Amino acid sequence: MVHHVGRTWPHGPRQLVSTLAWLRICAIGGQTLTIAFVARVLDLSIPVAALCSAIGLLAAFSLLAFWRLRQNARIGAWEPVAHIAIDTLVLGYLLYLTGGASNPFISLLVMPITLAATALPLRSVTLVAVLSVGTYLLLMRFHVPLPEVSDINSAGGFNLHLTGMAISFAITAGMLGFFIARLARALRAQQALAELERERALRDEGILAIATQAASTAHELNTPLSTIRTLLGELGREHASNPALNDDIALLIGQAERCRDILKELVKVGSNPLAGLAEWISVADLCEAARDSFGLLRPEAEASFSIDAEIGARRIAVVPALHHAVVNLLNNAADASIANGDSRIEVTVSGSQDTLQLDVRDFGSGMNANVRPTAGLRFGTTKANGLGLGLALANATAERFGGTLVAMPAADGGTRQRLRLPLATLDNPRHER
Repeated sequence: MVHHVGRTWPHGPRQLVSTLAWLRICAIGGQTLTIAFVARVLDLSIPVAALCSAIGLLAAFSLLAFWRLRQNARIGAWEPVAHIAIDTLVLGYLLYLTGGASNPFISLLVMPITLAATALPLRSVTLVAVLSVGTYLLLMRFHVPLPEVSDINSAGGFNLHLTGMAISFAITAGMLGFFIARLARALRAQQALAELERERALRDEGILAIATQAASTAHELNTPLSTIRTLLGELGREHASNPALNDDIALLIGQAERCRDILKELVKVGSNPLAGLAEWISVADLCEAARDSFGLLRPEAEASFSIDAEIGARRIAVVPALHHAVVNLLNNAADASIANGDSRIEVTVSGSQDTLQLDVRDFGSGMNANVRPTAGLRFGTTKANGLGLGLALANATAERFGGTLVAMPAADGGTRQRLRLPLATLDNPRHER
């Protein structure tokens, strides 16, 4: 089962390179507008040609970065560091031409460290930090003075410097807030996924424990069942002249044989660690087999099947676990319907080119608003005599095949359990998840 927890902060080298490429486009636009504003509006004497050349070089590298992202080749862990290094060096050169450390935009050298820390290992973050700090220290010693701003004692220079600091602070604060918020959301999503996986592991451990106990129980029950079957046969021969007693004995013999068949099926399922050997049958045959098993299990319930002709003819690899999952859904629906004074169950089988969908609708009292029926991760039941295994096992089977099991209220009362399975997995059961 594929679990998506929403779009979260990317952590791989390719995702970081992509983020850097888009930020570089924004930086190119911002740097161009800043140069035009300073040169035209403020009329400060700055080396426009040299600044534009550096921005042009950065634009050419940006095109190269987007071309690299379009390739299917793997992006190594060193590439984001190289991209950050080039961005830092170009920014350092622009600052060198515009006042160095006295430029209010010097704080932007912090951003490469922030980006690296979100996605790169500590060694790479250390390299980026050393490069940024080294650039800052060099700009303190080597730079081209910026007119007016370098004369901090003048009122105009001081106000201009404060304005630049305010803009730099706003940019830094906005970018830090954005990336930290994205990172926090990613961490929350990963924690939720880890919790979900932990619950599944606990459930699977419980299922494994039940399977182990079931195998032991099947072995132990086989002997008393054989004894019962032998004694019933002897009783039948001793009271052959009593038709009424013979009928009861025949019924008991049939029930004992049914128990033995169930034990054989249990051993068959447990003979394979995953789900048993697959049998290639049509979807309609799977439904028919489930109907027969359910009829023997719950003769008092009435199950009606509606099967789409095209999907019914589709042949799939059916393992015993899938057969039992369908029977469990039918049995759970029968419990709900009978508890509400009804015996009907409606089963609708449909699908598409890549999905098999099976809806089991009961005529019970409906869903409790306070219950999360789609979780299916722990053993629990609201029935007086229930074990809480049916839906849990069905949900585990759905997840094993990459599908879903969802409960929803039916339109005119009752509950609808919807089992959706990808046909690609059913065509190749060895690729269970």
